Amino acid sequence: MAPGLPIAMDRPHFIGIGGAGMSGIAKILAQRGARVAGSDAKESATAEALRAHGATVHIGHAAGHLADDASCVVVSSAIRQDNPELARAAELGIPVVHRSDALAALMEGLRPIAVAGTHGKTTTTSMLAVSLTELGARPSYAIGGDLDAPGSNALHGEGEIFVAEADESDRSFHKYAPEVAIVLNVELDHHANYASMDEIYESFETFAGKIVPGGTLVISADHEGARELTRRVTGVRTVTYGEAEDADVRVLKIVPQGLRSRVTVLMDGRELTFAVSVPGRHYALNAVAALAAGVALGLPADELAPALAAYTGVKRRLQLKGEEAGVQVIDSYAHHPTEMTADLEAMRGAAGDDRRILVVFQPHLFSRTQELGKEMGQALALADASVVLDIYPAREDPIPGITSALIIEAARAAGADVTAVHDKADIPEVVEGMAKQGDLVLTMGAGDVTDLGPLILDRLSQK
Repeated sequence: MAPGLPIAMDRPHFIGIGGAGMSGIAKILAQRGARVAGSDAKESATAEALRAHGATVHIGHAAGHLADDASCVVVSSAIRQDNPELARAAELGIPVVHRSDALAALMEGLRPIAVAGTHGKTTTTSMLAVSLTELGARPSYAIGGDLDAPGSNALHGEGEIFVAEADESDRSFHKYAPEVAIVLNVELDHHANYASMDEIYESFETFAGKIVPGGTLVISADHEGARELTRRVTGVRTVTYGEAEDADVRVLKIVPQGLRSRVTVLMDGRELTFAVSVPGRHYALNAVAALAAGVALGLPADELAPALAAYTGVKRRLQLKGEEAGVQVIDSYAHHPTEMTADLEAMRGAAGDDRRILVVFQPHLFSRTQELGKEMGQALALADASVVLDIYPAREDPIPGITSALIIEAARAAGADVTAVHDKADIPEVVEGMAKQGDLVLTMGAGDVTDLGPLILDRLSQK
C-alpha cells in the first residue's frame, strides 16, 4: 500500500463514481495503490479513464456490484437513500463515507490549498494545479472539471502541496483544514440547502475557521459578499485581492488580448505584469487569487506569475469545441446568473461588435430556476439571440409551476430575442437555421447541454 493511503479506503466502492468530484478522489486512491471499484448510471469517458487506472466500474446500480470485502462505501450528497448498493452496505456493515471525508483524508499530512466560492472554484483550482506543476512543485489536486492539460481532474503528486476544490453546496467544505483557503465570492445559491444569506455567511465563516493556525485566508476585495465575510472572520491572517483600492494584492489593469488577457497587479509595493491564457475579466481575477494563494504558501511571485500562463482552460469553461461554416461553437458550464453574465461579457469582449453571440441555454435544477429564473433571463439579454431548453433536473424532483417559461418571460421582458425548444434533438437544426458565418454559439448550462456541441458542429458542416 502506498504511503499516506487511509487504511479504511484501501478497497473503496464509489456510488456515482463517474461524477466530477467522486472520480477525482477515486483516481487519486487508485494512484496511491487502493483497489478501487464503483458504479455509475451510464457509460462515459470518465468511466474508461478510471478503468485505465485499474478501477472496476459497473454501469447501473445494483446490490451485487458491491463486493463483500469492500473497506468502505463512498457517496456524495446526490446519492439517494434508496440506492440498492447503499442498502447492501448497511446489510454487510460496511462503513459509508461522504466524499468530503474521503478527500479530507487524502489531504492529511500535506499542505492543502482549498478553493471556495459560489463561482470560479474549478478555474482557480485548475490554475493553481497547472502553474504549480509548471514550477516543478508536483502537487496533488482534485478538481471539479477536466483540465485541457494534462487532461485530468485529479492527480496524486509527489510534492507536499494538495490543491482542492472546496464545495459549499452541502457544507462539505467544513471537513477540510487548509493551510491556505481562497474565497472568490459569496452569493446565495443551492437553495435546497441554504435559506438565506445569513446561512451562507455562517457556512463560509465555519470554513474559514478551519484554516490551520498560521494559515491564510485569500479573499476577494471586490465582491460585496466576500467583503462582508471578511468583516465577520476574526483570528485568521487575511490577504485581499482585486480592483478595490484597499486590496492587499491590487489589480491595476486588465487588458483583453483576444482570447487572452494581460494583468498588472501591485503586490508588496511593486508592480507585476503577467499573461492569462483565457479570456474574461473574471478569469483574470481568478488568476490573481491563485497568485496570492501561492505566495501565501511561500512560492516566489516572480516565478508563479508567468507560470499561470500555462493554464489554457478547463473542459466546459468557455471551451472551444470547434468551428464549421465560419461558426465557432463554445461550451460554457455557467448555470448561475452571475456566471452566465461573466461568460457572456467575456465572449462579447473577445468577439467585438462585429460577431453575434447565440446561446443554447439549459437551466439546471428546479430550485435554482425558482429562485433565480428572472436573473437568468436578464443575463440572456446580453446575447444576440438565445434558445432555452427545459430544466435539467439532476438530483431534484419537479416543482409544480416551475419551468423554463420563467426564464423566457424574464428574458423577453429584458428585450432578449429568445426561443423555447423542448426537445434537445431539435437543437442542431434550430441553430443551423439561426447561425451565420462569423457567429459564436455558446452551449450553456451544467447539465447534458454539453453533448450538443459536436452535434451542432456536424449539422453546420453540412450547411
